[in-house]
This record gives sequence, C-alpha cells and structure tokens, in this order.
Amino acid sequence: MTLLDVRGLTVRTTDGRTLVDDLSFSLARGERLGLIGESGSGKSLTTLAVLGLLPDGMTATGGIELAGTQIVGAPEKRLTAVRGRDAAVVFQEPLTALDPLMRVGRQIAEPLRRRTGLKGAELARAVAFALEQVRLPDPERIARAFPHEISGGQRQRVALAMALACDPKLLIADEPTTALDVSVQAEMLELIDTLVREREMAVLFVSHDLAVVAKVTDRALVLKDGRAVEKGEVRSLVGAPREDYTKALVASARRLESALDLRSTR
Repeated sequence: MTLLDVRGLTVRTTDGRTLVDDLSFSLARGERLGLIGESGSGKSLTTLAVLGLLPDGMTATGGIELAGTQIVGAPEKRLTAVRGRDAAVVFQEPLTALDPLMRVGRQIAEPLRRRTGLKGAELARAVAFALEQVRLPDPERIARAFPHEISGGQRQRVALAMALACDPKLLIADEPTTALDVSVQAEMLELIDTLVREREMAVLFVSHDLAVVAKVTDRALVLKDGRAVEKGEVRSLVGAPREDYTKALVASARRLESALDLRSTR
C-alpha cells in the first residue's frame, strides 16, 4: 500500500524562482527511499513540503498525499494532526528540533502524552524507555538535562527518540548524521536502521553522501537543481550510474571512503 505519493511537486519563491521542479515519487509502507544531491538540489525543501513546513515566501503546487491526507493546500490544523502521527522528521542539527530552555525529558514527554494520554510516573517511565530505545546511557540523567548539557551525538539520539515517540508510519531523516563524527555517524546509521526495521516504518532519507544512503535505503532518487536526474536501486546507482552527475557523486563517495580507510590505518 502506498504511504506517500508525490506527483508533480513544484516549489517556487514569491519572486518566481523554481527550487523544486515537477518532482514525482512514491513510497510504500515499510519501504526506504533516499533523496541524494548536493546543497541546493532541492532535497530538503522536498521533505519540508511533504510535512507542509515550507518557509514563508515559498509555495508548493502539485500533489502530496501522505497516509491518505492531501498535504498541499491543507489547513494547519489538519497538517498538525499528520505530523508526528503519520510522519516525523529528524533534522541535521538537533538543536533546531530541541527547545534550549526545556529539559530533554519534558520535550519527549509532550508527544508521548498527546499520543498515549499517560501522566505522572507512567509518563516518566515511558520517557525513560524512549531514551533507552535510542541507546542512551543513564536515561534518567539525560531526561533531567538541558540540550546544551549533553553531546551532539546524544542530542541527535534525543531528537530521534522524539520523532519515534508517536510511532509514525514514516520517518524523514534529513542529513541526520552529517554534523557527527565518523564513528558516531556509523552508530547513528545502525541505530536508525535497527529501530526502523523493528517498527516496520517507511524511511525518506536525505543526504549528499551516496555511501551513507546506501547503508540505509533500498532505492534512491538523485536530485540536481530541483529536478530528478536518475533513480533506481541504490546498488545499481552505485555500481553502474548512468548520468554524469550521479557518477560524480559516486566518485566523491568513494574518495571519502578511501580517505577514511587510510586514516583508520594510521
């Protein structure tokens, strides 16, 4: 069954610039799709459009149907119901999702309370369990901390716990490991892969790095200047890319992997 169906999505600015141009793709329940491209390719704008979160000064046309809800043109009340329940997002920088003035535990408790109706000690236990699920040590201490009091890797795990709190059908991961150290990045990718598989969730994974996408998704869509230039199974895109742009992305990913392998042997 199709969970997300994007048809002819176009994103324009108020002055008429086209940032995403006639983009179409679909995602079935439990399926994983990567959006790959350099900065400015339109991949992050696409994910924001899927959630009805485009910034002021941008408009979307075309069709986006998410779990039976038409997103383009929907009122904010309807979009609010979709976010968290049907789809949730983890951004590149977790501080964009976390309130710096609110303790971590309270930030996870809010979506849990709305979804489950839990209160008091039961809600506190649910928060601790959510933190344990993303493999954070000493969850009670983490729950009491403010975002600036924990590491970047821990903040990203907290953001993942928040995204999973309402058990969404679709997880949107927008460059979730780019700001992390290489070793922490690998742990985060493995964690996302495990949690998504256990929950049979669909994933829309955004990255500029084809090697990273290959570790998480089955299919991928390559974007350049807001347009899809190539799509297919990740294995085929890596092994036999057709378009010059995709070939350049593959070569860049291989150079990075070689450099990291060289560093690890020193």
